[in-house]
Amino acid sequence: MKKLPKLAKFLALCTGLILLLACSKQTPIGQIDEPAKATSTFQTYSAEEFFKTRSVFGSSINADASAVLVSDDESGIYNAYKVPLDGSEITQLTNSTKESIYVVGWFPEDDRFLYSADKGGNELNHLFVQALDGTEKDLTPGEGLKAFFVSWHENNEQFFVATNERDAKFFDLYVYQAADYSRKLIYQNNSGYSPESVSPNGQYIALSKSNSNADSNLYLVDLAKKQPLTELISAHEGDVEHSAYTFTRDNSALIYSTNEFGEFNQAWSYNLVSKEKSENFAVNWDVSFTYFSKDGRYQVHGVNADAQTKIEIIDLKTKKNLVLPDMPSGDLRGVNFSNDGKQMVFYINSDTSPSNLYVHQLGSNAIKRLTNTGNPNILEENLVVGEVVRFKSFDGLEIPGILYKPKQAATQKVPALVWIHGGPGGQSRKGYSALIQHLVNNGYAIFRINNRGSSGYGKTFNHLDDKKHGDHDLKDVVYNKYYLQSLDWVDADRIGVIGGSYGGYLTMAAMTFTDEFEVGINIFGVTNWVRTLESIPPYWEAFRQSLYDELGDPSTDKERLHNISPVFFGQNVKKPVLVVQGKNDPRVLKIESDDMVESIRSGGTYVDYLVFDDEGHGFSKKANRISASNKYLSFLQDHL
Repeated sequence: MKKLPKLAKFLALCTGLILLLACSKQTPIGQIDEPAKATSTFQTYSAEEFFKTRSVFGSSINADASAVLVSDDESGIYNAYKVPLDGSEITQLTNSTKESIYVVGWFPEDDRFLYSADKGGNELNHLFVQALDGTEKDLTPGEGLKAFFVSWHENNEQFFVATNERDAKFFDLYVYQAADYSRKLIYQNNSGYSPESVSPNGQYIALSKSNSNADSNLYLVDLAKKQPLTELISAHEGDVEHSAYTFTRDNSALIYSTNEFGEFNQAWSYNLVSKEKSENFAVNWDVSFTYFSKDGRYQVHGVNADAQTKIEIIDLKTKKNLVLPDMPSGDLRGVNFSNDGKQMVFYINSDTSPSNLYVHQLGSNAIKRLTNTGNPNILEENLVVGEVVRFKSFDGLEIPGILYKPKQAATQKVPALVWIHGGPGGQSRKGYSALIQHLVNNGYAIFRINNRGSSGYGKTFNHLDDKKHGDHDLKDVVYNKYYLQSLDWVDADRIGVIGGSYGGYLTMAAMTFTDEFEVGINIFGVTNWVRTLESIPPYWEAFRQSLYDELGDPSTDKERLHNISPVFFGQNVKKPVLVVQGKNDPRVLKIESDDMVESIRSGGTYVDYLVFDDEGHGFSKKANRISASNKYLSFLQDHL
């Protein structure tokens, strides 16, 4: 999983408003959909057609290497499914009709499995187990708590779980017994550390702690000692960020992330015996993640290379890159290995094709596709590949982004949208999005801006917006409009702005504090920074100071936060706005959108408002994603 700056771990928007994950259509395995026959006429498609797919994610392989565990929304909501590696029929394992099921993984020695679920998008996830007879048990019962799985012990008899049940502000660490699910507290967190990784033998715990939004430390706890101490292992000068990736499978070292030696996060190794540090893997981009196969032979590196994840797999036995057979076109994602290291599963994804799940027998040229993605009625030639481009902002700084040029632009000027990701500190990235393709297919150019403050372009770029929100980053958005106006295929008079979460904030700031855009679509955007920063969830306590360093402390910066909050100036909005909100959103409370809508209406400007009663911060249910996508399109057709 991609590592983001600490703040973005909590605040980054599910870009596209919904788990933009791998997608595939429910088709009996072994039966390959026949592609639609090509025609010479360009076709447009409805949201229903674009979402006539299954969103599938997860790559845990079971003990006998016969199947993969995935989450799948074929039923309209995410449930757990078993995908056989021999290509036979998929089996549905859970039957939830209300709450989305997010799989964690199989048990190491049998087909029990762990999964996570919250209630209506409230983000208070619990950890559950499904037994071999299909019965389900909440392993972290209680009200108001949040829990997450950490890892398995190498003995396959125990696993580690973090919960904030004792103190809502901090996460403690427990070890569970796989046989009867009894548990023991092994680390009580009284000082605001964040548990990040546990060594395979259960001896060491890696913890991080934020000092500011640009500086953090890494600590180790050795549970083998009679009185375990929290030992600082990242002594440094200046602002440097640290976090844990993983421990080596032989328990000899911790692999951690640091940006001490340049602009980007590198992978370094800390020897647990000698305490020596050495570079493990570094390139001129952020190392987003690194992990090992269970047998310890393979190490997988993920690099965030200009908004696109590049995977590199090292065979630690030969010290060389793993040689793979010719792959389908697209990006490699979700790599995982069977326990014996003989089989590898992975996804292939591209801008114009949802992810397919594949299996590869290592040492052979055999690759087998396990899912049939997308809607066979949609011709890939009618979809658009995003192009990474850059433009100069108000101060000459180059701002990157992904530009989608509609097919209609070949014969006419088209309207355009500046699309702003969430965060602050998030990033728009390459890859398939039914929502993006739906709007582009229907004639709207989209520029997915990575304004200053975005992650992935170095620590300097990432911090250029600190306490300048609604100012310098908003100017990037305005200059993005000017760039679009310079393109001879864009209608210079029909440019709007759209975004979710922090992107929703910048959307409303653009509509409130400038008169540059013809329409705005605010998707659960922050509009009252004073209230938002005063009402953060208790389990964000470890990152409170980081949040204040980024945006401001409401106890001391209240006036500035008030002045950049659109809700207090909604009467200044002069162009049509659409606001979309999840009723159960714990990050951007519904009252913020309620107030924003009323504030705009007080000035006499048209505003439309769509609320989903069963969603939170991002829309997980397929019917709601379709409704949202249809609403965006109809609003744009009416007003842009």
